[in-house]
Amino acid sequence: MDTEDTGEFLLPRSRAANERLHAVIPGGAHTYAKGDDQYPEDLAPVISHGRGAHVWDVDGNRYIEYGSGLRSVSLGHAHPRVIEAVRRELDRGGNFVRPSIVEAEAAERFLATVPTAEMVKFAKNGSDATTAAVRLARAATGRPRVAVCADHPFFSVDDWFIGTTPMSAGVPAATNELTVAFPYGDLAATEELLSRHRDEIACLILEPATHTGPPPGPRPRPSTPDPTPGYLAGLRELADRHGCVLIFDEMITGFRWSEAGAQGLYGVVPDLSTFGKALGNGFAVSALAGRRDLMERGGLRHPGDRVFLLSTTHGAETHSLAAAMAVQTTYVEEGVTARLHALGERLAAGVRDAAASMGVGDHVVVRGRASNLVFATLDENRRPSQRYRTLFLRRLLAGGVLAPSFVVSGALDDADIDRTVDVVAQACAVYRKALDAADPTPWMGGRPVKPVFRRLA
Repeated sequence: MDTEDTGEFLLPRSRAANERLHAVIPGGAHTYAKGDDQYPEDLAPVISHGRGAHVWDVDGNRYIEYGSGLRSVSLGHAHPRVIEAVRRELDRGGNFVRPSIVEAEAAERFLATVPTAEMVKFAKNGSDATTAAVRLARAATGRPRVAVCADHPFFSVDDWFIGTTPMSAGVPAATNELTVAFPYGDLAATEELLSRHRDEIACLILEPATHTGPPPGPRPRPSTPDPTPGYLAGLRELADRHGCVLIFDEMITGFRWSEAGAQGLYGVVPDLSTFGKALGNGFAVSALAGRRDLMERGGLRHPGDRVFLLSTTHGAETHSLAAAMAVQTTYVEEGVTARLHALGERLAAGVRDAAASMGVGDHVVVRGRASNLVFATLDENRRPSQRYRTLFLRRLLAGGVLAPSFVVSGALDDADIDRTVDVVAQACAVYRKALDAADPTPWMGGRPVKPVFRRLA
């Protein structure tokens, strides 16, 4: 077996840097999805810098990058309009003892972009926003339970959600019992859940449109990135009828589906919604938005009990809010959402053709909305396989493609897409050899990559 077959590719400086990271940071990263366990053994590049759609590791290798910043850097790294907006604010001070006028400007700009919301409050991360939405729903309804969509992987680092995952250590059982789950796309099952816990469920929280269907199997059913017609409207009706709050987690769909999120695209208005990721193009900003009567419960101009909604020292950092305003302006003026879809469509078609041409079209599967593509790696029996994922990622890295997903940024160009497809074709040729051998081990280079949520390290 030659070097090209095994995908020999060394990252000595990144390996040393990963050891430094693990010595001082639990898990070696500040997000579990960025951990080196998500990459082939000793092939987890540590990044030096990025520009546009490319990043460079500390070993000096350049990569075409997908899934930039876990979908947060949708315009590309160091985007000039965003950087200039941030730079203007840095010389004016970043945080004050009273609100800055930038806070009013940023809120007005957000509400003009997402007109289905009436008020907004900014924070620094998505978890704070979703937890604030849940707290607000509980306060408004007087109910204890939260219903989360079981088919969406993440909502918050807080106990009400993490307790439902395999990484539930440290979360009291009593807390776990207050969170129940419903399946995406199944209104009958959701209504049954609401009826079973009648007058107990404060809210339904879900990503409105990222689900791509059932897991692949011997006879996978077709999947779609869009909700079934009438599904979101049906949830709206169920929430109204059962007196609970409907919350859309738009961390991913916000700006990638449309500037106004999935709610703007599909025309169904939630009571509350949360945004982040693409909102700041890598700068730390998230948002909780929604109906005035609900949001005001966390304010000062109402007669009822006060709700401790969001109170964050850094939620009003002027440079992050300036970044958010620049992102929204850029999206609208430059048609970024349409560009993301066009790039994704080109990439998906190329990858599918490359996989089919190498005889692995049923094993390397691209799915999702064009602006939010993911891929599945299936074994000889067409079952999801971390071992085949390891082989595939290893070959992509060796070809200069850093792709935990195929989520595009607007900084990609046609040459980047074409180069990616070429590398995918090379990876698929090796994938075919592994399938023929019914064993990817010789091409894995070590232990398999691991799922983020698991009970043991």
